[in-house]
Amino acid sequence: MAYDMEEIRISQEIFYYLLEKHELREEQAKELYRAYTDNEQIQNLVQSQGEAAQAAIERYGSVIYLIPNEDNYFLGFSKAELKAVLCKSGAVDRDYYLSQFVILTLLVEFYDGQGSSSKSRDYMKVGELQNSIALRLQEGAQQSSNVEAEELEIAFSNMLAAYSALRSEEKGSKAKTTKEGFLYHVLKFLEKQGLIDYIEEDEMIKTSQKLDNFMDWNLLNQNHYERVLHVLGVM
Repeated sequence: MAYDMEEIRISQEIFYYLLEKHELREEQAKELYRAYTDNEQIQNLVQSQGEAAQAAIERYGSVIYLIPNEDNYFLGFSKAELKAVLCKSGAVDRDYYLSQFVILTLLVEFYDGQGSSSKSRDYMKVGELQNSIALRLQEGAQQSSNVEAEELEIAFSNMLAAYSALRSEEKGSKAKTTKEGFLYHVLKFLEKQGLIDYIEEDEMIKTSQKLDNFMDWNLLNQNHYERVLHVLGVM
């Protein structure tokens, strides 16, 4: 398939835009958006560049996203980088896995994977999320001890121990050694990625349109959703 120089130039401009901003919105860059959606040649070129960079180019509604592959540590985050951002100094694997469990719990609380939209609520309070995390960790540890799944039992027991080791203080703590501070840094990270709106003064969490789109169109097909529920001990 032959491409002319103008198509190649525009595709490179679109891909550079995605590298810089990770998303291309129609209302913010209408000409580039239209070039991608109206010209199959340009679309193929951009997606080919995405594949070379170990990332997917996906359009949800009126937004085009650059989504790094799971093992893409150049455009995404490595385990070590996430541990440094989300966890306390000197954190070990159980602290890192706890931070990922917090994110999974938040997703399940907001999205039920059913109907035309997977979203089941508009907001939740930080205290409610904290209670849900504690409850799911306890339930997971109890349920996994009753089945022949030693690795699962160890994983839940370790995460529960890591969560229990965090001090509990009054609201407003930002220390990663407290439950409140640990959640604060996880939520601020998600907000920085454009996935949630974290209203600190009201202790309220809302999901962004970006996360809603991603959950509806990508993550929450039934197979993925059931995997998340299984990890959390819901199924």
